[in-house]
Amino acid sequence: MVELFIKGGPFMWPILGVFIIALIFVFERLFTLTKTTLATNSFLKKVDAALKNNGVNEAIEVCRNTPGSVSQVYLAGLSRAEKGTVAVEKAIESAGSIEMSFLEKNMVWLTTAVTIAPMLGFTGTVSGMVSAFDAIAAANDISPAVVAGGISQALLTTLFGLIVAMIVQVMQNVFTWMIDKLIVRMEETSIDLIDTLENMNETN
Repeated sequence: MVELFIKGGPFMWPILGVFIIALIFVFERLFTLTKTTLATNSFLKKVDAALKNNGVNEAIEVCRNTPGSVSQVYLAGLSRAEKGTVAVEKAIESAGSIEMSFLEKNMVWLTTAVTIAPMLGFTGTVSGMVSAFDAIAAANDISPAVVAGGISQALLTTLFGLIVAMIVQVMQNVFTWMIDKLIVRMEETSIDLIDTLENMNETN
C-alpha cells in the first residue's frame, strides 16, 4: 500500500491531506449528531412528563438544563406559552431554522472534500501523462517500459482521489439522513407540544 502511494507521485500527498481533514469533520459530525440523537430521545420523555405533571415552568427548566437542538426549540416555544399557541408556533419556527443551521454545520467541508479529491486525482493523472510523454521524447521510443511509470502515476492518483471522494460521500449521505431524521423529529414533537399546550389551556 505504501509502495503504491509513493508510486502515485506528488499529488498523492494533497489528496491524503484532503482525506485527513475530511476525516476530522466526519468524526466531529458523527459524534455531534449521535449525541444529539441520543439526547433527544431522553429529553422528550423528561420534558413531556415535566409539562404534564408540573406545568410550563418546570418544562422550561428541563429545556435549560438539556443541551441539544430539540431542547432549544422547545425552550423557544415554552418561553412564549403565555402569549398563546400562535406565538409558540412562530417561536418554534424561528428556533427551528437556527437549529437546522447548527445540525448542518461543517457539512460544506465534506462537500468540498468530495469535489476536490477527484479533481486532485485528475490533475495527478494529467501530470503523470505529461511525465510519460516527456519520457517518450527523451528516449525517442514508445516502448511500454518508457511510459509505464508515468501511466502508473496517472492511474494511481485518479484511483486514490476517487476512493477518498467515495468514502467521504458515503459518510456525508449518512449524516444527511441523520439530520433529516432529527428535523422530522423536531417537527413532529413541535406539533405535539402545541397540541399539549392547547389542551392545557382548554383545561384551565
